[in-house]
Amino acid sequence: MARIDYFFSPISPFTYLAGSRLEEIAARHGATISYKPIDILALFGRTGGTPPPQRHESRQKYRMAELRRIATRTGMPINLQPAHFPTNAAPAAYAIIAAQKAQKAQGGDVGALVRNLLRACWAEDRDIAEDAVIKDCLAAAGFDPSLADTGLLDGAETYAANLEEAISKGVFGSPFYIVDGEEPFWGQDRLDDLELHLDGKI
Repeated sequence: MARIDYFFSPISPFTYLAGSRLEEIAARHGATISYKPIDILALFGRTGGTPPPQRHESRQKYRMAELRRIATRTGMPINLQPAHFPTNAAPAAYAIIAAQKAQKAQGGDVGALVRNLLRACWAEDRDIAEDAVIKDCLAAAGFDPSLADTGLLDGAETYAANLEEAISKGVFGSPFYIVDGEEPFWGQDRLDDLELHLDGKI
């Protein structure tokens, strides 16, 4: 059974535009997904990346065009200038970490939680740093909303550990997928290649 380590930021628009494709691919191939939210700004700072607002105007303009085109192609609604971006992604990341650890005992769908949080930011103009928003997203994914209030220290430690692991494995953006600890794929536009790899074709 293949394992997919999924490194991502809860405020990444390209991660939002991946939709549920990763989970669908994993289900078709019997693969497991380990969700690893990371601090994208810290990752940029340590891997030579530049936050979007600090990029050259031409790069910022092209990024917007790409987001618009992908959203149109996938049929996903997107606000290219959301009211709460950037925001503090840590509280949402902690909730994802807590949900993944509670999933076996409590049920719930971690993939749905991640998508709920991303959609809240990029399509619903909600602030995913707010407890009420996080709790709504948890409940909608089948989790106890009180997970937002528990395991904060563990969440912070795991969030930091995820960043170190990401850097050690060559991750430099979001979304980033690594299959069986070896084969890396960067970006939602590489999900087709990820599936071809699982099929043994590349």
